[in-house]
Amino acid sequence: QVQLAESGGGSVQAGGSLRLSCEASGFTYSKYGMVMAWFRQAPGKEREGIAVSNSYGGTDYAASMKDRFIVSMDSASMDNAKSTLYLQMDRLKPEDTAIYSCAAILYTSRLTLQQIDFVYWGQGTQVTVSS
Repeated sequence: QVQLAESGGGSVQAGGSLRLSCEASGFTYSKYGMVMAWFRQAPGKEREGIAVSNSYGGTDYAASMKDRFIVSMDSASMDNAKSTLYLQMDRLKPEDTAIYSCAAILYTSRLTLQQIDFVYWGQGTQVTVSS
């Protein structure tokens, strides 16, 4: 059973940085790779996509997220069927306050930030940015 576990959330002042991690486990390594992405949901707002990465180093971002967020991924291998997705967040603003969740799709390398495409989801980690 695929499991996603986020970590690294917390409280930070505006202008600060955080690095989120999401470890994926419980899957079988495949040459077809996998896609993992970050989403966030602020209070009273719909969930939105932030950034996505695949096992082969491909990345893509939502247009509004490119300048302050960087996504990266340590991909699974034959010897280690775990992948870890990271999100480096710099120059944080109060409006970045949200629950940040990761999601995954197996056996594909097609980059997407459409929520409906993702099968597996983590429970999320809270990020709070104070002014």
